[in-house]
Amino acid sequence: MGFAIAPLDKGHDRKQFTCGQSDLDDWFQRRASQDDKRNIARVFVATDDELGVVGFYSLSSFTLAIDDLPEEIGQRLPRYDAIPAALIGRLARDLRARGRGIGELLLADAVRRILGASRSVAVFAIVVEAKDAAASTFYEGFGFRSFPLRPRRLFLLASTAVAAFEKI
Repeated sequence: MGFAIAPLDKGHDRKQFTCGQSDLDDWFQRRASQDDKRNIARVFVATDDELGVVGFYSLSSFTLAIDDLPEEIGQRLPRYDAIPAALIGRLARDLRARGRGIGELLLADAVRRILGASRSVAVFAIVVEAKDAAASTFYEGFGFRSFPLRPRRLFLLASTAVAAFEKI
């Protein structure tokens, strides 16, 4: 099984994709390409030679308020109205590819792309929105931390991600 990750395009058949979350399936099948065209989100897909599209994620710019961050982080930042971040807005893998590491591959690729962009556009943190407790646990396994007032919104400092990639 050979995987590739690339930007979403018209050649990707999205109709067969199902991750078990109807709102994610619906967004991917019906609105992902529109969000991409409108510069709302950049969408990337993982494809398999045999199964077709087996996963996706979306990236967008994002801002944080200092007050949203844990106090020990916020107190070290300048008192700006907005702190630059990147959002992994949606990430899902097809049920047919469960247990094959697609989620981990998608997350690593998303973080790598964000860190690449951060050489040109500042990114203090990478933010994700977990759909449920299982998704929160998945992200926490990679060092993401919950925001104090929004436990399903998690973040990873870009500096932490850079350090992790340097170890690889």
